[in-house]
Amino acid sequence: MPVKIGEMLSKEGLITAQQLQEALAYQKQNGIKLGRALVSLGFVKDDEITGLLSRQYGVPSINLATFDIDPTVLKVLPGETCRKYQVIPISRAGAVLSLAMSDPTNVFAMDDIKFMTGYNVDPVVASEIAIEEAINRFYGSARSLQLRQEGGPPPGAGGGGTQRPGATLGKSPSLKEVIDGPALTFDDMASVGLSELDVDSIGEDEGEVETLKTEEDEIDLGALSRSSEAAPVVKLTNLLLIDSLKRGASDIHIEPYEKDFRVRFRIDGILYNIMALPMKLKDPLTSRIKIMSKLDISEKRLPQDGRIKIRLKIEDRSKEMDFRVSCLPTLWGEKIVMRLLDKSKLMLDMTKLGFEPSSLEKFKRNIDKPYGIVLVTGPTGSGKTNTLYSALASLNKPDINIMTAEDPVEFNLMGINQVQIRDAIGLNFAAALRSFLRQDPNIILVGEIRDYETAEISTKAALTGHLVLSTLHTNDAPSTVSRMVNMGIEPFIVGTAVNLIQAQRLIRRICASCKEEVRDVPAKVLLDVGFAAEAVGTFPMFKGRGCATCNGTGYKGRVGLYEVLEINDPVRELIMMGSNSVELRKKAIEEGMLTLRMSGLEKIKQGITTIEEVLRETVL
Repeated sequence: MPVKIGEMLSKEGLITAQQLQEALAYQKQNGIKLGRALVSLGFVKDDEITGLLSRQYGVPSINLATFDIDPTVLKVLPGETCRKYQVIPISRAGAVLSLAMSDPTNVFAMDDIKFMTGYNVDPVVASEIAIEEAINRFYGSARSLQLRQEGGPPPGAGGGGTQRPGATLGKSPSLKEVIDGPALTFDDMASVGLSELDVDSIGEDEGEVETLKTEEDEIDLGALSRSSEAAPVVKLTNLLLIDSLKRGASDIHIEPYEKDFRVRFRIDGILYNIMALPMKLKDPLTSRIKIMSKLDISEKRLPQDGRIKIRLKIEDRSKEMDFRVSCLPTLWGEKIVMRLLDKSKLMLDMTKLGFEPSSLEKFKRNIDKPYGIVLVTGPTGSGKTNTLYSALASLNKPDINIMTAEDPVEFNLMGINQVQIRDAIGLNFAAALRSFLRQDPNIILVGEIRDYETAEISTKAALTGHLVLSTLHTNDAPSTVSRMVNMGIEPFIVGTAVNLIQAQRLIRRICASCKEEVRDVPAKVLLDVGFAAEAVGTFPMFKGRGCATCNGTGYKGRVGLYEVLEINDPVRELIMMGSNSVELRKKAIEEGMLTLRMSGLEKIKQGITTIEEVLRETVL
């Protein structure tokens, strides 16, 4: 490649033959690449080489000095690979990885990276000097990488590497730093790798092997209770609950491992490391939370579920908060997940959930019908409960009897009869439904249709003059029909009983405080995502720069994506004929259904979210 660059520069008239010979001699003497030699001698500028390569290979060029690369993209390739091939990943869209390369004709590098990552490689050109500086800036210098591999000092500790301000390597923020420091900053806990074991280096004296106890055979309940009531443990528990509110978290994860005890918060659907706690707090903290949740602290072998209710005083006003608690025995202790149920954040206004106008109109039209089934589908945490509660809030009138069977009852709604499912005593969804039908209901909400019995009673209720709202776990709206048929419900009953099926997802909103327009999105990326060719370039795109409001993530809050399949006559006919989900999907789109991806594209057009968020939750 050196001679090739020299020849190209000579042909373009950017350097003379004598300058090329001088640069080759300088290169040989200093052991550097020809591009750097030419720039060092002042014969050409760095951007002239980049521009030449771009024109020669017909590949876009990039100025890496001013380009800020997303840390999640950098994790796709290790620094060693980048240094080996003189490349650096700059962005990712779906299955395409944009790669800055000093030699965009190096097919061996592109094939190797495609094999390593599983992504298709889209090259852009940058100079060798710019790529080397970018690798040092984002991955650390070659010396710091070597020290890290040898177990030496980390970057930023005299090893010549760079480090983000305020970040600590291999150490989570202390409790005091989390509370007293600037709120809502997240530094990933660094993972310390273990060197590979060299079997040949083990000598004759292996030493003694001692078997350690993994768990005490007897549990001292008195000691556990006393330790859980100690002032530091009580303060720590209260701190976790209050801090989760301050940060806007939806879940708290308390996770014990062999040598670590960490706390993570889920904020806007993404988990962040918050703090690493001392191992000695593992049992006291677990016991404290279990006592607050009215769970059995002596039972460490079985999963348990409970609830914590707390009252906070905020500016002389009392606020009640609910936490749904789940304990699960793991290899190194009990993992606890607490889901925050904040009624003040429950959005009961359907117009603000993120529905497209046509989808909202279909949904409202079908929940206003006097009978039939309306199904809301999606994975855990996709906002199904919020959607159903919004529907109930709009239907809740004095002359209507609404009954719900939920597991668990997440929010108490005035004027609605809510039943908590208790499988242990035989009060399951099917049993609750049977009782509901003797309670003169108008509208029934079934928390989830899990089995044939529940599905059968729900369809019978829908066919006998009741409106039934429920949820299912499926990937999209058309596949819900196949799911019900697989449960044992006849296709003609599904076609007759079901009014509407809605699939949904939650994606993050761009932070309003640091929102800025993006101008360098390639047209190919937009076409690959699903935009029509005529739509490309007709709307502005935005991203969040990252600020204190959004913890540097560029996102704040969430919005829904909705796929609303209305069971009209053409779709009903296909269901009764036993058509599969592919045929149903095709017909539904013909009838005007917006898919989850289409809904996401609308949100991008409106400047609400980014391509990366839509790709994370939807497929074409």
